[in-house]
Amino acid sequence: MLTRAQTWLLTHVHLALYRLSGGRLGGGTLVGLQIVFLTTTGRKSGRTRTTPLNALIDGERWVLIASNGGQPHNPHWYGNLVANPSVSIEVRREKVSVRARVATPEEKAALWATVTATAKNYLGYQKKTARDIPLVILERA
Repeated sequence: MLTRAQTWLLTHVHLALYRLSGGRLGGGTLVGLQIVFLTTTGRKSGRTRTTPLNALIDGERWVLIASNGGQPHNPHWYGNLVANPSVSIEVRREKVSVRARVATPEEKAALWATVTATAKNYLGYQKKTARDIPLVILERA
């Protein structure tokens, strides 16, 4: 597992490569899922934060997986978007204003099957943690 400092460094290097290349580097797919850059507003600090994440494209919406690598707590970005669901994403060269919401149990059941069929590593993350890994649906604002 990476330290917090290592994660911070990797995130910022990834974002810098993506932005400097106009989305050509670091903005494709990983484990069959689209890489998106989620920008949230910190629920405590009020500062904007950008995080690269894997997203399942489901028609006109994106689905984020709040796995946090199977850690016992949700990722920080999840708490930020629950507190302020008006967020934005960068997908390849496009910036999109979206509204976030947590998937209902029924939506999650269907989407989880697709996520884990595409990227089996999420099954391992769910096995590592006692918490139910939330899925977040992003729809254009």
